[in-house]
Amino acid sequence: MPNSRAVCGILAAGLVSAGALAACSSSNRKAGSEQSQAASADSSADTAAAGASGAPAAAPQGGLTDANIVALLDAANKADSSAGALAAKKATNAEVKAFARLMMSEHHALRAAGQALAKQLGVEPKAPERDPLAPYVANEMKTLQSTAKGAEFDRVYIDNEVSVHQAVLDLANQARVITQTPQLKELIEKAVPVIRKHLDQATELQKKLSPAA
Repeated sequence: MPNSRAVCGILAAGLVSAGALAACSSSNRKAGSEQSQAASADSSADTAAAGASGAPAAAPQGGLTDANIVALLDAANKADSSAGALAAKKATNAEVKAFARLMMSEHHALRAAGQALAKQLGVEPKAPERDPLAPYVANEMKTLQSTAKGAEFDRVYIDNEVSVHQAVLDLANQARVITQTPQLKELIEKAVPVIRKHLDQATELQKKLSPAA
């Protein structure tokens, strides 16, 4: 199972090829937050300049369209909800089972909100040409399905949740800077604290499940 840095690398490589990310800072969340704040300030300045000229930006920043962003976030929410559904059945640790059910519920809600907004905006989700999520999602489900029920499954699932939530948090922080659509930016900003909460919960469970603990 890839660690958080490896998963972030997978996402970063794919998004950089689409012209979206300059870096993926999963190893240092504080640095990532500062980077996002700085980028947000730049984005605000660009938006203000566009408004002063009376014309929208010619193209979305970073090379990703809103359709790409919506598709990537939808795929991430779908994958985590599906992984949660599987873990709710196969996990044996009570806290892991509760976490899995929470992932099913909250990622389903995030996905529904994203789909509703896409419909409202008339945006048809479209993954970037080199989708960084698809290969990881396929590997994730294959690994969970092939891991026997028991303590090992619990560890594999939670290790994966730490990795994927850090990667998706990085993606969301970048996406809210890239998009020039206020409604989409607002949706992502509301989702970020939820993703961060999931990451913190998964990290605590990971510590409890560690063989060295």
